[in-house]
Amino acid sequence: MSELSYLEKLLDGAEVEWVALNKLATFLKGKSLPKEKITPDGNRYCIHYGELFTHYGPIIDKVCSKTNQAINESILSEKNDVLMPTSDVTPRGLATASCIPESGVILGGDILIIRCSGVDGRYLSNFIINNKKKILQMVKGSTVYHLYDKDIGKLLIPIACPNNPEKSLAIQSEIVRILDKFTALTAELTAELTARKKQYNYYRDQLLSFEEGEVEWKTLGDIGEFIRGKRFTKADYVEDGIGVIHYGEIYTRFGVYATDVFSQVRTDMETSLRYAEPGDVVITDVGETVEDVGKAVAWIGSGKVAIHDHCYAFRHSMNPKFISYCMQTASFIAEKAKYVARTKVNTLLIGGFSKISIPVPYPGKPEKSLAEQARIVAILDKFDALTNSITEGLPREIELRQQQYEYYRDLLFSFPKPEAVTN
Repeated sequence: MSELSYLEKLLDGAEVEWVALNKLATFLKGKSLPKEKITPDGNRYCIHYGELFTHYGPIIDKVCSKTNQAINESILSEKNDVLMPTSDVTPRGLATASCIPESGVILGGDILIIRCSGVDGRYLSNFIINNKKKILQMVKGSTVYHLYDKDIGKLLIPIACPNNPEKSLAIQSEIVRILDKFTALTAELTAELTARKKQYNYYRDQLLSFEEGEVEWKTLGDIGEFIRGKRFTKADYVEDGIGVIHYGEIYTRFGVYATDVFSQVRTDMETSLRYAEPGDVVITDVGETVEDVGKAVAWIGSGKVAIHDHCYAFRHSMNPKFISYCMQTASFIAEKAKYVARTKVNTLLIGGFSKISIPVPYPGKPEKSLAEQARIVAILDKFDALTNSITEGLPREIELRQQQYEYYRDLLFSFPKPEAVTN
């Protein structure tokens, strides 16, 4: 029996009413929770809005952060709340939701709290994620994107048996139970992948740590030059145009290197843009965290690519992937932290970048140096493929599991459409 027929059996001819979210819930906002107030020895659990992108799925099984921030300065969760981020550097990050099944957790700023009545929060968070396209249509902004409660409140939610709350919640709970089975299938794989990534990071840092005399540490300013990109916005995006790299995509969509882009802008903008050439390393100059600032991707595509004005193209004569790998190491992150301007948005400008050093093997012998860089890159590429590639290793298996989950989620939310429902 298909999951769709199971849904039909579950409904058993019951009425389905599509109700605006603002009729099912009230909306609150979290309060400021600076990253410096998040500490492992805090006395209360907390959620920073950035963790909704990176740590949590549709259901928050375990809160991972703590703080000592005073309760009277905070907004606390209630059981069954659904949390959504209200701002991000890319619109895609806003089409997510997480249900928190416990009360008393401190909720940071830029978190939209959907306090549900008569609907299972787990059901609602899954439904919101399943309607990503509709959510993205509500997003506003250009450089920083926002989602507002007045817009998300218009989203129509399918409620089975609206006149029988007990049965309605039972149906919602059963849908959640089925979906939980699929998410549980990926949990063990994800844990194994996390362990492998820690191992990979360790060996990468070891491989790029050299004994005195083996290499010469040179500043980026001595190695190459920085070319800043030019501004483009969401309104400039088209299906077929000039390939671009938006700085937000470097955090979320690119790995160590890239040969293709995810976004394109209008062709009439060609002369107003600035470009990274093949072999350049594209680096962000802003980020929510110190780790995000200066995140890099080596561009090794067949032609030039336009870059956003919060990016630099670093032009040099070294192996671009070698440089990109160096910029991931703990030592590079620690050194760059010295030059990051810590404001609301962390920033690192050319003056700071230019002072950061990376190892250059055999600096007086260019051919031998490039050969050694290529040797190191070949080793790291194998590790990277096992931990990050979606075509092989654990990431591929997790991707297949996720596709299976999304397929059945679509089926389980295939309620009669609002226009087909009779009131």
